[in-house]
Amino acid sequence: MAEKESSSAKGHKYDATSIKVLGGIEAVRKRPAMYIGSTGELGLHHLVWEVADNSVDEAMAGFCDEINVSVHDDNSVTVIDNGRGIPVDMHATEKKPAAEVVMTVLHAGGKFDSDTYKVSGGLHGVGVSVVNALSDWLDLEIWRDGEVWEQSYEKGVPTSKLKASGKTRKTGTKITFHADPEIFANTVYSYDTLSQRLRELAFLNKGLKITLEDERTNKKAEFRFTGGIAEFVKYLNRGKQTLHDSPIYMEGKREQVDIEIALQYNDSYAENIFSFANTINTVDGGSHLSGFRSALTRTINYYASSAGMLKEQKDEVSINGDDVREGLVAVVSVKLPQPQFEGQTKGKLNSDIKGLVESLVNERLGEYFDKHSSIARKIIGKCIDAARAREAARKARELTRRKSALDSSGLPGKLSDCQERDPARCELFLVEGVTTKCWGTKKSAASSPLLAPALARTISTLTSCATTK
Repeated sequence: MAEKESSSAKGHKYDATSIKVLGGIEAVRKRPAMYIGSTGELGLHHLVWEVADNSVDEAMAGFCDEINVSVHDDNSVTVIDNGRGIPVDMHATEKKPAAEVVMTVLHAGGKFDSDTYKVSGGLHGVGVSVVNALSDWLDLEIWRDGEVWEQSYEKGVPTSKLKASGKTRKTGTKITFHADPEIFANTVYSYDTLSQRLRELAFLNKGLKITLEDERTNKKAEFRFTGGIAEFVKYLNRGKQTLHDSPIYMEGKREQVDIEIALQYNDSYAENIFSFANTINTVDGGSHLSGFRSALTRTINYYASSAGMLKEQKDEVSINGDDVREGLVAVVSVKLPQPQFEGQTKGKLNSDIKGLVESLVNERLGEYFDKHSSIARKIIGKCIDAARAREAARKARELTRRKSALDSSGLPGKLSDCQERDPARCELFLVEGVTTKCWGTKKSAASSPLLAPALARTISTLTSCATTK
């Protein structure tokens, strides 16, 4: 009771007036990290990805084959595509042009069904409207139905009506925006970051032309790859010694899911795997990456066992997932309708397609190994070497951990550590006297300084066994 009076006396009253209701644009500006991940460099570049991904969705739908991205001197960004252009006719329920609805209303877009876009990276209808909300100014230009349409915004609010400003024969959309310095501490874009992501998009969409121009430094780049992700893997392996000349490429469709995988091994020890879902870089992986990893391990183990390569080893080894991914460079790309991502930034794919990816990899990789046995043996040989190195490292760690202050020099001669964990099969020898027979070796305790520490250590080990049991 006293606590309530104290709280009330300080004016801390919690009632209906404490509940705030934020509008769509206001909510984005209040909590931007919820929509773009952060307000740092990652979130700043995410604005470009959201706009560019809409253009890529047009390309995947078959209506766009060129995307141009420009960074201007004032760090504003322009993204242009030659797609169909955002619709400009009046929206039936919102009573304003569809383009304005797309730019200002959260959860408004053409990707909530599978009619307008069979496959798309956009799902929630918040991408470009979030960019608009987090920009201090944005200019929209649409080429559609033979006319040019224009509209301007400030911090997500229209400053003019959508109006026709001329005639044109081309189609597409042009969006120019400047990140709001009130939201972002740094509004300077990195050319390398932009070029890396745009290059990925070009790899993932065969034949799509993407250009990047930086007016600040006069740098220009053009990305267009007809080889798709196989060229992507070659690019990632540039400057490295590879085990086989051409990447292993697998492609197929399982239950409306298009799956593409390319992989190539090099002589290094690190793995480098990129996974994508509808061209979105799923940096946290997901079901498609899990399916690839498990199928790769299973297929390599099966082939190694069938070819008798494991029996050829003097010491028995078993290959696990870490072994098969040593020196692996791979790209896993899936395209599926209505994917389920973890959050708006789409870092992880949650759609249950693990089994579909596993099925494709098991089938296609097995066929490849059967046709290219020499490459298969090279890859499996590297995996076996990795397994033997891992096992040797494990034994070295165990030996180091088992050493104690009483056993700095190890056990003498023929003596060895106790390996049995079953107390019923262990014997404990209690020794007294100057001369005794221990482990079948006649030694003098006084003349062998290593015997006493070794005996004490053996007793400690056996006691540990009994305690564990």
